[in-house]
Amino acid sequence: MNGLPKGGSFLFQQTLPQDIFTPEDFSLEHKMIYRTAAGFVTDSVLTRMDELEAKQEGLNRELLQAAGELGLNGADIAEEYGGTEMDKISTTIIAECMGRSGSFAMTQGGQTGIGSMPIVMFGTHEQKQKYLPGIATGEIIGAYALTEPGAGSDALSAKTSAVLSSDGKYYLLNGTKQFITNSAMADIFIVYAKIDGDKFSAFIVEAASEGLSTGAEEKKMGIKGSSTRSVSFEDVKVPVENLLFTTGRGHIVAFNILNLGRYKLAANSLGNAKFALELAATYANERKQFGSPIAGFGLIKEKLAEMAMKIYVMESMVYRTGGLLENMMNSLDTSGEDGGQVAAQGIEEYALECSMNKVFATEALAYTVDEGVQIHGGYGFSAEYTIERLYRDARIYRIFEGTNEINRVLIPTTMLRRAAKGDFPLQEAFARLKETMASGSLSRDGEDGLVQAAKDIFLLTLDIALQKYGKELPKHQEILGKQADLAIQAFAMESAWLRAKKALAKEGEAQAKLKLTLAKAYIYATIGRLEYSAQEILAALAEGKELADNLENLHRLTRYTPQNTVALRREIAAAISENGRYVV
Repeated sequence: MNGLPKGGSFLFQQTLPQDIFTPEDFSLEHKMIYRTAAGFVTDSVLTRMDELEAKQEGLNRELLQAAGELGLNGADIAEEYGGTEMDKISTTIIAECMGRSGSFAMTQGGQTGIGSMPIVMFGTHEQKQKYLPGIATGEIIGAYALTEPGAGSDALSAKTSAVLSSDGKYYLLNGTKQFITNSAMADIFIVYAKIDGDKFSAFIVEAASEGLSTGAEEKKMGIKGSSTRSVSFEDVKVPVENLLFTTGRGHIVAFNILNLGRYKLAANSLGNAKFALELAATYANERKQFGSPIAGFGLIKEKLAEMAMKIYVMESMVYRTGGLLENMMNSLDTSGEDGGQVAAQGIEEYALECSMNKVFATEALAYTVDEGVQIHGGYGFSAEYTIERLYRDARIYRIFEGTNEINRVLIPTTMLRRAAKGDFPLQEAFARLKETMASGSLSRDGEDGLVQAAKDIFLLTLDIALQKYGKELPKHQEILGKQADLAIQAFAMESAWLRAKKALAKEGEAQAKLKLTLAKAYIYATIGRLEYSAQEILAALAEGKELADNLENLHRLTRYTPQNTVALRREIAAAISENGRYVV
């Protein structure tokens, strides 16, 4: 990989602050794209949110075409096929800004992500030429039809069938897909079906095909402005040239698209969470109780600070990962006919980071909108206030693109699979940790020490779990879930701290002060929770003297001097209240 860090390698090696990308590294072009995308959402989408929520006919298509005129739909599409072909930081910025747009983020995300990326990455030249220019302009709307009523997260158990016609000119598709975004207005569907009952394959299916129909709109808790319907196929004829990639290789298409989808959903969550904090901070400054703005009350300060801390961490994770993806793309030769497949393989290297971003960001968003409602008090429960919609809209994020439970299982199992192939130095890392603990040279004071402690806690518990269960460990999902949380938090803590240190070196202490405070507060507030989670894992793996010895090793990894996080949060809250929004 030309010296690039391997996915998940942050757990086993030191990362230098200068080696990560942060929002402070935005170029002038990045800042211009930010202004363009944010301005579009503010001026064209939020001003029409009531119409969107009421499902005004044709409005989503109108907005997609307006986004297309600004180049926002074609960021991942090559110029040869009508796109604007931006770097991964730019596409991340667009996804973040779209996060503020409520249900339209799902419409636009379906268009630019799962509804078109299968063609971008796995389509033939002819398929790209036929469909991508219209997708970039918004004249062609795409949708992604994977989920089935009985399959859910088990996508490969799909029942939709495809049978080659006797003359070999087309496939006959039969089956039903459920919860399909953009289905009411889609012009094409990326459909997954099994050829001859067992060859899981992907197809481009035109909506005008005879035998294709959609059900009624789903009555949803949130994202009411986006179209979500079932799609049925009754002897739908799909020309053989509309087979995507290779017969029986549809899972390669599906899983690679999901990696990017998870990452972009994290960026959506970031934009959405910033919006929620802005609403909460503004309301807290204006709302008076007992003669004073509630922003001055200690428990409100704590909420505002905690929201800002989580946003800072997810922002650090998202753009760090964007930097990894961009560096990967720059290292690859994607000029050939199979360039999209080469890019997909490159992105797959960071599948772990994509899942970590997805889980952390969607749950941080859930926390942020929930506390946003709480700060609004009774008004937060009223549909007259925007925070109520954000609360409802956010709930689906933990379900989309593979549930957070699925992603939690994927994180450690992917690590174990890569370790078995020799791509992940687990055993060497276990041995080094044992040597370190035996030497008695552990020192965990300071943020660097606590970030390393988070990694070591993960390695200690995984080593003990593997000793007990070996290859049977994937059957113990409760342990896998907690292992995933330890790995996610190690990445979260490190991303926040590296960003703060990079800012300190570049900007000086005065300019970097708030970033340092945000990172410190998060690290010290989190490390104790990781220790408790590790205790639960260890108690599930051993008892008696063995458990006591394991707990002693854990305690040795987590000896540190607590910091005054109450004071740190007050500093953060003061900055948020003063500006009425998220600032760093």
